[in-house]
Amino acid sequence: MTGLLHFPDRITRAGTDGRLAEANMSSQWSDLPSSLKAERHGGVAVLKLARTQKRNALDDPTVLGIETFFSTLPDEISAVVIAGEGEHFSAGLDLSELTERNTFEGVAHSRSWHRAFEHIEFGKVPVVAVLHGAVVGGGLELAAAAHIRVAERSAFYALPEASRGIYVGGGGSVRLPALIGTARVMDMMLTGRTLSAEEGQIVGLTQYLVDDGQGLIKGLELAHRMAGNAPFTNFAVMHILPRIARSDPAAGFIAESLAAAIAQGDEEAKVRLKAFLEKRAPKVARS
Repeated sequence: MTGLLHFPDRITRAGTDGRLAEANMSSQWSDLPSSLKAERHGGVAVLKLARTQKRNALDDPTVLGIETFFSTLPDEISAVVIAGEGEHFSAGLDLSELTERNTFEGVAHSRSWHRAFEHIEFGKVPVVAVLHGAVVGGGLELAAAAHIRVAERSAFYALPEASRGIYVGGGGSVRLPALIGTARVMDMMLTGRTLSAEEGQIVGLTQYLVDDGQGLIKGLELAHRMAGNAPFTNFAVMHILPRIARSDPAAGFIAESLAAAIAQGDEEAKVRLKAFLEKRAPKVARS
Protein backbone atom coordinates (compact mmCIF):
# COMPACT_ATOMS: atom_id res chain seq x y z
CA MET A 1 0.00 0.00 0.00
CA THR A 2 1.26 3.46 -0.80
CA GLY A 3 0.38 7.02 0.06
CA LEU A 4 -1.65 7.98 3.12
CA LEU A 5 -4.21 5.80 4.84
CA HIS A 6 -6.47 7.69 7.22
CA PHE A 7 -7.77 6.03 10.38
CA PRO A 8 -9.36 7.47 13.53
CA ASP A 9 -6.62 9.38 15.40
CA ARG A 10 -3.89 7.59 13.42
CA ILE A 11 -2.08 7.93 10.13
CA THR A 12 -0.03 5.17 8.57
CA ARG A 13 2.37 6.70 6.07
CA ALA A 14 4.41 4.90 3.42
CA GLY A 15 8.00 6.01 2.90
CA THR A 16 10.10 6.87 5.96
CA ASP A 17 7.61 5.52 8.48
CA GLY A 18 7.23 2.39 6.36
CA ARG A 19 10.99 1.80 6.42
CA LEU A 20 11.03 2.27 10.21
CA ALA A 21 8.16 -0.19 10.55
CA GLU A 22 10.06 -2.65 8.36
CA ALA A 23 13.15 -2.26 10.54
CA ASN A 24 11.10 -2.90 13.67
CA MET A 25 9.56 -5.90 11.98
CA SER A 26 12.94 -7.41 11.09
CA SER A 27 14.12 -7.26 14.69
CA GLN A 28 10.89 -8.37 16.36
CA TRP A 29 9.82 -11.12 13.97
CA SER A 30 13.10 -12.27 12.42
CA ASP A 31 12.39 -15.87 13.42
CA LEU A 32 9.32 -16.19 11.18
CA PRO A 33 9.56 -18.51 8.15
CA SER A 34 9.80 -17.00 4.67
CA SER A 35 6.16 -17.98 4.09
CA LEU A 36 5.08 -15.24 6.52
CA LYS A 37 5.66 -11.50 6.43
CA ALA A 38 4.95 -9.17 9.34
CA GLU A 39 4.81 -5.41 9.55
CA ARG A 40 3.62 -2.75 11.97
CA HIS A 41 1.13 0.08 11.52
CA GLY A 42 1.34 1.88 14.84
CA GLY A 43 -0.34 -0.33 17.42
CA VAL A 44 -1.56 -2.76 14.77
CA ALA A 45 0.48 -5.64 13.35
CA VAL A 46 -0.19 -7.13 9.92
CA LEU A 47 0.71 -10.77 9.26
CA LYS A 48 0.66 -11.85 5.62
CA LEU A 49 0.72 -15.36 4.21
CA ALA A 50 3.42 -15.22 1.55
CA ARG A 51 3.48 -18.48 -0.44
CA THR A 52 1.90 -17.07 -3.56
CA GLN A 53 3.32 -19.84 -5.77
CA LYS A 54 1.32 -22.30 -3.62
CA ARG A 55 -1.79 -20.12 -3.33
CA ASN A 56 -0.67 -19.54 0.27
CA ALA A 57 -1.19 -23.19 1.17
CA LEU A 58 -0.37 -23.91 4.80
CA ASP A 59 2.59 -26.17 5.52
CA ASP A 60 3.96 -27.10 8.94
CA PRO A 61 6.58 -24.29 9.13
CA THR A 62 3.89 -21.73 8.29
CA VAL A 63 1.50 -23.02 10.95
CA LEU A 64 4.32 -23.08 13.50
CA GLY A 65 5.25 -19.54 12.45
CA ILE A 66 1.66 -18.40 13.01
CA GLU A 67 1.79 -19.84 16.52
CA THR A 68 5.13 -18.14 17.19
CA PHE A 69 3.87 -14.79 15.91
CA PHE A 70 0.69 -14.72 17.97
CA SER A 71 2.26 -16.12 21.13
CA THR A 72 5.09 -13.55 21.17
CA LEU A 73 3.31 -10.33 20.23
CA PRO A 74 4.99 -7.24 21.71
CA ASP A 75 2.99 -5.49 24.44
CA GLU A 76 2.60 -2.39 22.27
CA ILE A 77 0.59 -4.32 19.67
CA SER A 78 -3.14 -4.03 20.41
CA ALA A 79 -4.70 -5.68 17.33
CA VAL A 80 -3.65 -7.81 14.36
CA VAL A 81 -4.70 -8.09 10.73
CA ILE A 82 -4.00 -11.37 8.94
CA ALA A 83 -4.11 -11.39 5.14
CA GLY A 84 -2.70 -13.19 2.12
CA GLU A 85 -0.38 -11.95 -0.60
CA GLY A 86 -1.14 -12.55 -4.26
CA GLU A 87 -4.50 -13.66 -5.63
CA HIS A 88 -5.66 -15.80 -2.69
CA PHE A 89 -5.96 -15.79 1.08
CA SER A 90 -5.14 -19.49 1.45
CA ALA A 91 -5.94 -22.67 -0.46
CA GLY A 92 -5.61 -24.69 2.76
CA LEU A 93 -3.37 -27.59 3.71
CA ASP A 94 -0.37 -28.06 1.43
CA LEU A 95 -1.23 -31.55 0.16
CA SER A 96 2.19 -31.94 -1.46
CA GLU A 97 3.69 -32.17 2.03
CA LEU A 98 1.06 -34.56 3.35
CA THR A 99 3.00 -37.60 4.48
CA GLU A 100 1.73 -40.96 5.62
CA ARG A 101 1.25 -40.84 9.38
CA ASN A 102 0.11 -43.37 11.91
CA THR A 103 -2.94 -42.54 13.99
CA PHE A 104 -1.06 -40.96 16.86
CA GLU A 105 1.05 -38.82 14.51
CA GLY A 106 -2.14 -37.68 12.78
CA VAL A 107 -3.65 -36.60 16.07
CA ALA A 108 -0.47 -34.71 17.01
CA HIS A 109 -0.43 -32.96 13.63
CA SER A 110 -4.03 -31.83 13.99
CA ARG A 111 -3.39 -30.66 17.54
CA SER A 112 -0.48 -28.53 16.33
CA TRP A 113 -2.94 -26.64 14.12
CA HIS A 114 -5.38 -26.36 17.04
CA ARG A 115 -2.65 -24.94 19.25
CA ALA A 116 -1.60 -22.37 16.64
CA PHE A 117 -5.14 -21.20 15.89
CA GLU A 118 -6.07 -21.06 19.59
CA HIS A 119 -3.36 -18.41 19.95
CA ILE A 120 -5.47 -16.37 17.51
CA GLU A 121 -8.95 -17.01 18.91
CA PHE A 122 -7.94 -16.85 22.57
CA GLY A 123 -4.81 -14.74 22.27
CA LYS A 124 -3.69 -11.37 23.54
CA VAL A 125 -5.41 -9.09 21.02
CA PRO A 126 -8.38 -9.05 18.63
CA VAL A 127 -7.67 -10.26 15.09
CA VAL A 128 -9.16 -9.27 11.73
CA ALA A 129 -8.87 -11.70 8.80
CA VAL A 130 -8.93 -10.09 5.34
CA LEU A 131 -10.15 -12.64 2.81
CA HIS A 132 -9.88 -12.72 -0.97
CA GLY A 133 -9.69 -15.39 -3.64
CA ALA A 134 -9.53 -18.95 -2.32
CA VAL A 135 -10.41 -19.38 1.34
CA VAL A 136 -10.42 -23.15 1.25
CA GLY A 137 -10.01 -26.02 3.73
CA GLY A 138 -7.38 -25.07 6.27
CA GLY A 139 -7.48 -21.50 4.99
CA LEU A 140 -11.13 -21.31 6.01
CA GLU A 141 -10.27 -22.87 9.37
CA LEU A 142 -7.62 -20.20 9.87
CA ALA A 143 -10.08 -17.45 8.98
CA ALA A 144 -12.66 -18.89 11.38
CA ALA A 145 -10.21 -18.42 14.28
CA ALA A 146 -10.19 -14.64 13.78
CA HIS A 147 -12.68 -12.39 15.57
CA ILE A 148 -13.65 -10.25 12.59
CA ARG A 149 -13.66 -11.34 8.95
CA VAL A 150 -13.61 -8.91 6.02
CA ALA A 151 -14.19 -10.39 2.57
CA GLU A 152 -13.45 -8.92 -0.81
CA ARG A 153 -15.91 -9.89 -3.54
CA SER A 154 -13.36 -12.23 -5.10
CA ALA A 155 -13.43 -14.49 -2.03
CA PHE A 156 -14.90 -17.98 -2.19
CA TYR A 157 -15.15 -20.68 0.46
CA ALA A 158 -14.92 -24.47 0.27
CA LEU A 159 -14.22 -27.57 2.38
CA PRO A 160 -12.96 -30.14 -0.15
CA GLU A 161 -11.54 -32.59 2.39
CA ALA A 162 -14.10 -35.32 1.66
CA SER A 163 -13.11 -35.47 -2.02
CA ARG A 164 -9.46 -35.87 -0.92
CA GLY A 165 -10.31 -38.68 1.49
CA ILE A 166 -9.33 -36.64 4.55
CA TYR A 167 -11.13 -34.67 7.25
CA VAL A 168 -10.80 -31.15 8.62
CA GLY A 169 -8.11 -30.96 11.30
CA GLY A 170 -7.62 -27.27 12.06
CA GLY A 171 -10.66 -26.67 14.22
CA GLY A 172 -13.27 -26.51 11.47
CA SER A 173 -15.57 -29.00 13.19
CA VAL A 174 -15.84 -26.65 16.17
CA ARG A 175 -15.64 -23.11 14.81
CA LEU A 176 -17.48 -23.32 11.49
CA PRO A 177 -20.78 -24.83 12.78
CA ALA A 178 -20.87 -22.04 15.36
CA LEU A 179 -20.58 -19.49 12.54
CA ILE A 180 -22.84 -20.86 9.82
CA GLY A 181 -24.63 -23.87 11.32
CA THR A 182 -23.91 -27.59 11.24
CA ALA A 183 -26.18 -28.26 8.26
CA ARG A 184 -24.29 -25.81 6.02
CA VAL A 185 -20.92 -27.25 7.06
CA MET A 186 -22.21 -30.75 6.28
CA ASP A 187 -23.40 -29.55 2.87
CA MET A 188 -20.01 -28.01 2.05
CA MET A 189 -18.13 -31.11 3.17
CA LEU A 190 -20.38 -33.76 1.66
CA THR A 191 -21.09 -32.12 -1.71
CA GLY A 192 -18.06 -29.90 -2.21
CA ARG A 193 -20.32 -26.87 -2.43
CA THR A 194 -18.51 -23.57 -2.83
CA LEU A 195 -19.87 -20.39 -1.27
CA SER A 196 -19.32 -17.04 -2.93
CA ALA A 197 -18.30 -13.93 -1.00
CA GLU A 198 -21.91 -12.74 -1.09
CA GLU A 199 -23.23 -16.10 0.17
CA GLY A 200 -20.62 -16.12 2.93
CA GLN A 201 -21.78 -12.70 4.04
CA ILE A 202 -25.45 -13.75 4.06
CA VAL A 203 -24.90 -16.89 6.16
CA GLY A 204 -22.68 -15.09 8.69
CA LEU A 205 -19.26 -16.35 7.72
CA THR A 206 -18.03 -12.77 7.35
CA GLN A 207 -19.08 -9.51 8.99
CA TYR A 208 -17.93 -7.14 6.24
CA LEU A 209 -18.02 -7.33 2.43
CA VAL A 210 -16.00 -4.85 0.39
CA ASP A 211 -14.92 -4.37 -3.20
CA ASP A 212 -11.79 -6.08 -4.47
CA GLY A 213 -8.63 -4.32 -3.35
CA GLN A 214 -10.33 -2.66 -0.37
CA GLY A 215 -10.03 -5.47 2.15
CA LEU A 216 -6.75 -4.51 3.80
CA ILE A 217 -7.80 -0.87 4.09
CA LYS A 218 -11.02 -1.91 5.83
CA GLY A 219 -9.17 -4.46 7.96
CA LEU A 220 -6.68 -1.87 9.17
CA GLU A 221 -9.47 0.60 9.89
CA LEU A 222 -11.29 -1.96 12.06
CA ALA A 223 -8.08 -3.09 13.76
CA HIS A 224 -7.14 0.46 14.73
CA ARG A 225 -10.65 0.97 16.08
CA MET A 226 -10.37 -2.19 18.20
CA ALA A 227 -6.88 -1.22 19.35
CA GLY A 228 -8.41 1.94 20.84
CA ASN A 229 -10.73 0.01 23.16
CA ALA A 230 -10.04 -0.57 26.84
CA PRO A 231 -7.79 -3.66 27.09
CA PHE A 232 -10.00 -5.51 29.57
CA THR A 233 -13.08 -4.98 27.42
CA ASN A 234 -11.27 -6.51 24.44
CA PHE A 235 -10.16 -9.40 26.65
CA ALA A 236 -13.72 -9.99 27.86
CA VAL A 237 -15.12 -9.96 24.34
CA MET A 238 -12.46 -12.41 23.13
CA HIS A 239 -12.24 -14.78 26.10
CA ILE A 240 -15.43 -14.47 28.15
CA LEU A 241 -18.16 -13.79 25.59
CA PRO A 242 -17.57 -16.99 23.54
CA ARG A 243 -17.60 -19.12 26.67
CA ILE A 244 -20.78 -17.47 27.93
CA ALA A 245 -22.39 -18.19 24.57
CA ARG A 246 -21.52 -21.90 24.94
CA SER A 247 -22.57 -22.21 28.58
CA ASP A 248 -25.97 -22.70 30.19
CA PRO A 249 -27.86 -19.42 30.84
CA ALA A 250 -27.47 -19.45 34.63
CA ALA A 251 -23.69 -19.78 34.42
CA GLY A 252 -23.62 -17.22 31.62
CA PHE A 253 -25.45 -14.61 33.68
CA ILE A 254 -23.03 -15.04 36.59
CA ALA A 255 -19.99 -14.80 34.30
CA GLU A 256 -21.45 -11.71 32.65
CA SER A 257 -22.05 -9.97 35.97
CA LEU A 258 -18.48 -10.65 37.06
CA ALA A 259 -17.06 -9.38 33.76
CA ALA A 260 -19.23 -6.25 33.93
CA ALA A 261 -18.10 -5.52 37.49
CA ILE A 262 -14.43 -6.00 36.66
CA ALA A 263 -14.71 -3.77 33.59
CA GLN A 264 -16.58 -1.06 35.50
CA GLY A 265 -14.01 -1.07 38.29
CA ASP A 266 -11.06 -0.66 35.94
CA GLU A 267 -9.35 2.72 36.22
CA GLU A 268 -9.33 3.23 32.47
CA ALA A 269 -13.09 2.67 32.35
CA LYS A 270 -13.58 5.35 34.99
CA VAL A 271 -11.53 7.81 32.95
CA ARG A 272 -13.46 7.02 29.78
CA LEU A 273 -16.87 7.26 31.48
CA LYS A 274 -15.92 10.58 33.06
CA ALA A 275 -14.88 11.93 29.66
CA PHE A 276 -18.24 10.89 28.22
CA LEU A 277 -20.25 12.44 31.06
CA GLU A 278 -18.26 15.66 30.70
CA LYS A 279 -19.03 15.65 26.96
CA ARG A 280 -15.38 15.20 26.02
CA ALA A 281 -16.02 11.89 24.24
CA PRO A 282 -18.10 11.40 21.08
CA LYS A 283 -21.63 10.02 21.27
CA VAL A 284 -22.71 7.02 19.24
CA ALA A 285 -23.74 8.15 15.78
CA ARG A 286 -25.23 6.36 12.83
CA SER A 287 -22.47 5.15 10.49
